[in-house]
Amino acid sequence: MKKIITVLTALSLFSFTSQAQNNLGKVDGSITSGAKPIEAATVNLLRAKDSSIVKIAVSNKDGNFEIEKIANAKYLVAVQSVGYKKYYSETFELTAAKSEVILKTIVLAVLDKQLTDVVVTSKKPLVEIKLDRTIVNVEASVTNVGSTALEVLEKSPGISVDKDGNISLKGKSGVVVLVDGKPSYLGAADLANMLRSMSSSQLDQIEIMTNPPAKFDASGNAGVINIKTKKTKLKGLNGSVTAGYSQGVYPKTNQSVNMNYRDGKWNLFGNYSYNYRRGFQELILERKFINSSKQLVSIFNQNSLMTDERSGHSAKFGADFFATKNTTYGFVVNGFSNRTARTGNSDTRIFDASNNLKSITVADVPSAQNFKNLSTNFNFRHQFDSLGKEITVDIDYAGYDGKNNGQLINSYFDKNRNPVYPGDTLNSNLPTIINIYSAKGDYTLPLKKGAKFEAGFKLSYVETDNNAKYDSVINNQEKPDYKRSNHFIYKENINAAYISYSKQLNKKWAVQLGLRLENTHAKGNQLAKVYIGNPTFDTNYTQLFPTAYISYTLNDKNQFSLNYGRRINRPDYESLNPFVEYLDKYTFEQGNPGLKPQFSDNIELSHLFMGGTISTTLNYTKVNNIIQQVIEQYTATNETFVKQANIATLDQFGIAISGQAPITKWWNFNLYTNLLNNRFRGLVNKAVVDLSSPMFMLNGSNSFKLGKGWNAEISGFYRTGGLEGVMYIQPLGQISAGISKSVLKNKGSIRLNVRDIFWLQQPSGYAKYDDIDLTFRNRNDNRVANISFTYRFSKGKIGNTQRKRSSVDEASRVKSGN
Repeated sequence: MKKIITVLTALSLFSFTSQAQNNLGKVDGSITSGAKPIEAATVNLLRAKDSSIVKIAVSNKDGNFEIEKIANAKYLVAVQSVGYKKYYSETFELTAAKSEVILKTIVLAVLDKQLTDVVVTSKKPLVEIKLDRTIVNVEASVTNVGSTALEVLEKSPGISVDKDGNISLKGKSGVVVLVDGKPSYLGAADLANMLRSMSSSQLDQIEIMTNPPAKFDASGNAGVINIKTKKTKLKGLNGSVTAGYSQGVYPKTNQSVNMNYRDGKWNLFGNYSYNYRRGFQELILERKFINSSKQLVSIFNQNSLMTDERSGHSAKFGADFFATKNTTYGFVVNGFSNRTARTGNSDTRIFDASNNLKSITVADVPSAQNFKNLSTNFNFRHQFDSLGKEITVDIDYAGYDGKNNGQLINSYFDKNRNPVYPGDTLNSNLPTIINIYSAKGDYTLPLKKGAKFEAGFKLSYVETDNNAKYDSVINNQEKPDYKRSNHFIYKENINAAYISYSKQLNKKWAVQLGLRLENTHAKGNQLAKVYIGNPTFDTNYTQLFPTAYISYTLNDKNQFSLNYGRRINRPDYESLNPFVEYLDKYTFEQGNPGLKPQFSDNIELSHLFMGGTISTTLNYTKVNNIIQQVIEQYTATNETFVKQANIATLDQFGIAISGQAPITKWWNFNLYTNLLNNRFRGLVNKAVVDLSSPMFMLNGSNSFKLGKGWNAEISGFYRTGGLEGVMYIQPLGQISAGISKSVLKNKGSIRLNVRDIFWLQQPSGYAKYDDIDLTFRNRNDNRVANISFTYRFSKGKIGNTQRKRSSVDEASRVKSGN
């Protein structure tokens, strides 16, 4: 871990020291062709004395561009866009007295003949810092090649992924994960499996929002992560093909193809990917069982080794129809099929209080999962004028079908490994069916003097059907196990509406206010009456969720903002299910139909320096009725079970500092740091718990332009030990490095990298409270070498982007028991 701190901290100090020595300015401009703004034009900032490229920017949908952090000197800009003639500006100069230059409107001339076989690429920064979000450009990192979407998230600023794939943001759980603006509808386990089956070659950007505005669903107390997949804007036929191979302890492969065709009023798009991954997990557990007198009764040691083989297919097809200049209709069909075959064995040794071995249990745990999804979306957009007045409508359906078949085969021995009594087998069949329907509409109305009004609604209906069947095999005879089998149906309807108002008050002050109302009606019905308690429930509640943003621009270099938001985190669908799922003979997990939603209040004060060159954020979060995984033990039988419960309140204070700086024209540096303190106070297993711990997270990357199409990168992250609920996780980190080469006249690229070079990412930790005393250590197939080849092809010129799907609330709430 010291290696990570030394390398990243030294680089950060050097980079920011170098940056502080420069007087930096910026250049603004707009690009049109006639009265039409040109989106995605490539803007090259050239040094006047030798025409060398200093920086590259891309124009936005309004045709505007901005190039920041420029040293004082003489420059010119070169602008190019497919289908238009290249443009060169006049020479201009940045000085200490004139740190900003606004260029006259750039008008591009249309080429006389159609361009063919043209590929235009521009290098985006790895991290872009905005007032309301942080954007990670996935392809800007060489070390993302060959990674899964989950591994890309893991190295993104402020995001942590634990050993089970649970995602947290700035040390807080309850993150909503969207894909192209739509929810995955999956809980922690299945969401992690889906992200493991997605290759980084499918991803374009990751948007990280810690305090989203009222337009977004109120779900997710830690914020929203939006994973944007690749799309294209070119007319004609264009796309890309990627193939990669990875080798850790076991092999991994990924292949994908992206296609787009636009002509006239139609835009057709689609992609397909295949992902194969084989890996392993080694888990070492030690549990100490303590009686009510706080005396040690027994010690439980378990070593488990699991190998899994995953294969996944995913596909998307859609179309946009531009009925008129202002009206667009579209549809999208998505689907995936993921299969996992897992083998596992564990050796469990039980000792008495004097550490004398008493017995041994050996278990084999084979399983097979198959998880399928089909999602459809219809969307409509009408622009009333060129000022931004518009209405959009989205109608969605998502269906999931999961099958999970497994066995738990136990053999029992004495301390000398002599059989003591016959073994037993538990067969499980755990299917899950999920159907989700949603519709939403949004209206935007620009007002006078830079003000804007927005309003919208959303309706959603969810139904899950879980029918768990267990059969016990004793003395070679299989019998239905009705005590373990269960059938649970959950239905949920959420109706929501929001309004938002924003206004630029003057040159320095801007404000945005929003209010969202959500009504939730949820029903749970257990058809098999085996749960002790009340597994059937019918709840109905309505809540208001205000948001407020105030920004102040002190000068060209300093901008401040203050925001507040109230959010909700509803229980996972599966967490409400009273099923008992057996992980091994002595460990099981149980749902809790008594779970209530948790509510959070979030306040952030931010400062942007030099347009985001350095960003500082202070935050405070208060969470009530926090939902966390808790551990309970039965000392007499050495059994441990895990469940979700509303255990406590969480108070978090934190400060995050991030920055990016060009050290030289060939070396660029990004750094993110976050210092926070979590304090949990409440009741766990009827015992008073008051746990507090600071945590420090650091994430850095260095990118190098080596010339002649060669690029390289060294990146890594480190986090100190800290609390995640009632678990204390020990320090964790990784260092990765990669290199890439552009080939075939920049139409192709070859990339090679090694992830987690020193195999440092091995989670470990402990839980110690009341009668719980547990430690663990985990190791996975993390150290992996990757090589990939991508070929890009395109014919045509820039067109409009396709619409994205919109539902947001039901993300991260389904588990199918995988």
